Amino acid sequence: MKIEKKVLDMSLAGIFTAIIIAMSVVPFLGYIPLGFMNATIIHVPVIIGAIILGPKYGAYLGLVFGVTSLVKATIAPGVTSFVFSPFVTIGGYSGNMWSAVIAIVPRVCIGIVAYYVYKLIMKVAHGIKGSQTVALWVAGIAGAMTNTLLVMNGIYIFFGQSYAAASNKAVEHLYDVILGIILGFGVPEAIVAGLLNPAITKVLFKIMKNNG
Repeated sequence: MKIEKKVLDMSLAGIFTAIIIAMSVVPFLGYIPLGFMNATIIHVPVIIGAIILGPKYGAYLGLVFGVTSLVKATIAPGVTSFVFSPFVTIGGYSGNMWSAVIAIVPRVCIGIVAYYVYKLIMKVAHGIKGSQTVALWVAGIAGAMTNTLLVMNGIYIFFGQSYAAASNKAVEHLYDVILGIILGFGVPEAIVAGLLNPAITKVLFKIMKNNG
């Protein structure tokens, strides 16, 4: 049974990997261009995969997301893509090793945070009707906001002045811009993740239970 579960987990991880890669390369499927940056929903399969398969697979799927983000920023750069790729120079502003950190580390953390938030709520609310739906909803929001908060604050800390210049924003008001992006795009992304996570994950749990 352990071998069968391991094979099933690896197969599911492969499927989630393929979904993440497809979302990263198909226009408007995973990334929504906003001019100076992209909104994304690629964190959703990372969150779902982490909750179903565990934090190690969640970290792996987040890594896949992060690497695809770095690759996309490199081969199809926008005005601020240097914050996601050390290989990009736009208008005299260049990426560096912190670009790779911003592209990858927050995405690795998505699944880990979502998994443990889900498990914590399930443990605290054990036996309460509807607790799984609530746990999945909150975990989806937590995973998405982990991505947004770490990415945007990483940009502010490591690329504040160059990001402000590249996006034509005043440096002294840059964090207002960062907060605007977090609230204007990060919160809607989190709401979408919160809605999709229970809707999809509960179905997958049921399928796995019936096949187990």
